Amino acid sequence: MAVAPKRLPAKKRGGKRPDNLAPYRAKRDFARTREPRGGRVPKASAAFVVQKHAASRLHFDFRLEIGGVLKSWAVPKGMPLASGERHLAVMVEDHPLDYGGFEGTIPKGEYGGGTVMLWDRGTFRVGGGDPAGALREGKLHLYLEGEKLRGEWALVRIRGEDKQWLLLKVGEVIKPKRSVWDRSVATGRTIKEIAGTPAMPAFVEPMKAKPATAPPSGGDWLYELKFDGYRFIGAKAGSEVRLWSRAENDFTSRFASVAKALIKLRASSALIDGELVVTDELGHPSFQLIQNADESTPVRAFLFDLLEVDGEDLKGEPLEVRRARLAAILPRRSEVLLLSGELSGEPQRLIAEIAQRGLEGLIAKRRGSAYEAGRRSGAWRKIKCLREQEFVIGGFTAPKGSRSHFGALLVGYYRGKELIFAGKVGTGFDEKTLVALHREMIGRGIARSPFAALPTGRSRWGSAFTRAEVARCIWVAPQLVAQVRFAEWTEDGLLRQPAFLGLRDDKLARKVVRET
Repeated sequence: MAVAPKRLPAKKRGGKRPDNLAPYRAKRDFARTREPRGGRVPKASAAFVVQKHAASRLHFDFRLEIGGVLKSWAVPKGMPLASGERHLAVMVEDHPLDYGGFEGTIPKGEYGGGTVMLWDRGTFRVGGGDPAGALREGKLHLYLEGEKLRGEWALVRIRGEDKQWLLLKVGEVIKPKRSVWDRSVATGRTIKEIAGTPAMPAFVEPMKAKPATAPPSGGDWLYELKFDGYRFIGAKAGSEVRLWSRAENDFTSRFASVAKALIKLRASSALIDGELVVTDELGHPSFQLIQNADESTPVRAFLFDLLEVDGEDLKGEPLEVRRARLAAILPRRSEVLLLSGELSGEPQRLIAEIAQRGLEGLIAKRRGSAYEAGRRSGAWRKIKCLREQEFVIGGFTAPKGSRSHFGALLVGYYRGKELIFAGKVGTGFDEKTLVALHREMIGRGIARSPFAALPTGRSRWGSAFTRAEVARCIWVAPQLVAQVRFAEWTEDGLLRQPAFLGLRDDKLARKVVRET
């Protein structure tokens, strides 16, 4: 194994550590390609990969793990195998480490568009034991231990050139079995077989709706029910499926029944937007029920948008076109996948009926609008009938009376970089919730309050603190996000009659703000 080079500190004199992957990211649209974004730097090892790349011209990509990235060369004629044989190797941008496991099809029109096969992989060492030093000097004597390639090679920079190198075979030749030569070491597939498998669509951050107190007054709008569940993005490619939360957490195994149902979509590949819902005995969506769902819980997916189908990007198409295309690919009979229906009637009457039934609210979408991924767009509006939103947990009070574990949660929201206190939440817990939530919080204990300030003195809403009460509070790192239902905001900016509904693991704490 190669000796790992010493890691540079995050900052050096004269500025921040350079981002070696910036050129790689700049060349790629990760909304279209499945190639990894990179970003994390695992512990250094000494891996190498060779990828066969059927782009505009067939070539091999030779990559060495050095300095937390994959140093990469394009080798047009492939790896030299005969002793003394030398091939041109053109150095290209650094790739992230997880690119070493990538195999699939890069969409046409994207940088490097074509099919990529994981042709070989293994470990390497460098003569002298210092890969980074040998790279700087422009001469690496390599010992490869791969699944196909075993032996010695040399990689030498051509004098006077920056990107032009020569890859030479040194010494004894060990030829691999012919049966595996043209097949992937990861999946056993040929290039043609890999190209025939549809590419898994990449995650797209969901479009968000702007809060509103009333339906929009002008324009042509479509109305849907606002569901009280988990927003999700679902992807299908052949018989493979993925589910993500809006924060890009993997939901696939957690909601396996929905993942299984997505395989039946009538398209080779698709990317959809929807809400995962569990209903109560009245048929109402319940966040508490889905938050506690297990394998036996009947979860439904209400689908309301189609972002991509069979490699075609639909985000720029009008809303009505996307919905029609979505309806066309849904299974003819499914108890799990359901199209979010368009509600007919005058908007104010719809809101009154929704409120009367105890449902969460109404979504208004402007007809003809595009899908604005990741944006909170005015083309979508949400009108809530029940006051409910996410809050960050920053601490808790000690239990009183017969209550165990804790008394009330101390919650807030972000205004810029400050965590603003919003109140105490002391209801909505059963014994199981008290135990589980206390366990989550106690492992995140911190010494000081994370809130910018706490109300002190008297408050008719019961949320002010005395100095003695502040001293008895237990503070936690602001990482957990709670869903809270409440009656209203008070004049002093606190919650009235708040009740805990459940924890959210699909929302980042730093993105929790006060909804108006």
